[in-house]
Amino acid sequence: MPWDPDLYLRFADHRTRPGIELLARVPDREPRTIVDLGCGTGDLTSLLASRWPDADVAGIDSSTEMITHARREYPDMAWSVADIAFWEPSGSVDLIFSNAALHWLDDHEALFTRLRGLVAPGGVVAVQMPDNWAAPTHRIAAEILDAGDWPDGAQDALLRDRLSPPPDYARWLQPAEVDVWRTTYYQRLTGEDPVWNWVTGSVLRPVLAALDEDQRERFSGLCRERYREAYPRECDGTTVLPFSRLFMVARL
Repeated sequence: MPWDPDLYLRFADHRTRPGIELLARVPDREPRTIVDLGCGTGDLTSLLASRWPDADVAGIDSSTEMITHARREYPDMAWSVADIAFWEPSGSVDLIFSNAALHWLDDHEALFTRLRGLVAPGGVVAVQMPDNWAAPTHRIAAEILDAGDWPDGAQDALLRDRLSPPPDYARWLQPAEVDVWRTTYYQRLTGEDPVWNWVTGSVLRPVLAALDEDQRERFSGLCRERYREAYPRECDGTTVLPFSRLFMVARL
């Protein structure tokens, strides 16, 4: 499934803000090695490098398109294309940072336990994941796919809720000192069908890739109509999209 950096960055401010706020909660230590898992376009990775200019900072993402964009925008930084589900560092890491990436992976108990074990004593794991699976953005797409005559591949491609209750993450990251919190952003979007444009830049990309042209047009029409009903345009022309996210910072 190819990613489109330009489409993803159409809402760059909204997509980047949670990562900036996550970064602000990372304690002011002096990490020597930093890894950004699921670095995407590399914008947040560059902020990590700016905050800790003496550290070795690496950005890793499974998307060739995203890494190509990152290399073009930040040619002096280290970028790698790799499956973050199976990533293994050459040595211990002082800071593992991940913004809006780990929700794509299965078995969070094994994942977060493994990440904790990769961090050196005194290090930090900082993670943010979308947590709005029951919202119309996701529920509408799921209802349309589950009720229609769509290919099995499209139904299988829809990302469903993989998040666990917040206390589970705190337990899996122990014996670290873990801070877990949830924030809902009331994002004001502009343009025609902005909610559709938002989800096609992320969670619906694999679904659209599994549909042929006629199916994509039909699916798009059904989703757009219901998104307009669920997220009506305000008097000022903007559309408000509530979007919740789960954050955690574990200090070893």
